[in-house]
Amino acid sequence: MLVSKGKILVVDDDRLVLATLSYGLTQAGFDVIDADNGDDAILLAREHRPQLALLDIRMEGLTGFDVAAYLREYLQTPFMFLSAFADEATVTKVKELGAVAYLVKPLDISQIVPAVEAAFARATPPAAPPTAATAASAVAPAATGSEVPATLDITALAVGVLMHRFSLPRDEALARLLSLASADGHSVPEQARRLVDAVELLARPGKG
Repeated sequence: MLVSKGKILVVDDDRLVLATLSYGLTQAGFDVIDADNGDDAILLAREHRPQLALLDIRMEGLTGFDVAAYLREYLQTPFMFLSAFADEATVTKVKELGAVAYLVKPLDISQIVPAVEAAFARATPPAAPPTAATAASAVAPAATGSEVPATLDITALAVGVLMHRFSLPRDEALARLLSLASADGHSVPEQARRLVDAVELLARPGKG
């Protein structure tokens, strides 16, 4: 009998996408709970206490952001987003909520499974249990707009932005990020942070 890689809640209002994700992740060894709307997602999360949630963002009723906020506030469940949208407002909200990963559709299940495995690794707490104070600070939003939550994979976020902006596949977007970092003499996380901060700056004009 295969040992489960972990329990994951998958939420998407597109039934075909939901079925594809659920099947692929089950085949990859995960214990999958699925929901096609935000209300059911929260009920299932309360009942089954998944170790990670994979959330679509734009859904009828409660959005993926609504579900993520609930998971963070009441269940302390790590979450990642899978969305077709990577506009500045969406990127900013993803940062504020503290997702462990942000994937931009379209992606094949063979690309999603490694990302989920990596997110599980990032979301797994260290061997020494954290105190209540450190656990709270790990999931709390950043104190300032320029600060990134500790749980957010800034590199994955930057790759998602490049994929959307330049219509690149994930591997090419990552290669472009590495090239930019090398050319500017920055580490990859620092280059990723600069890219995301630049996107946020572009979004600010016109707002009071």
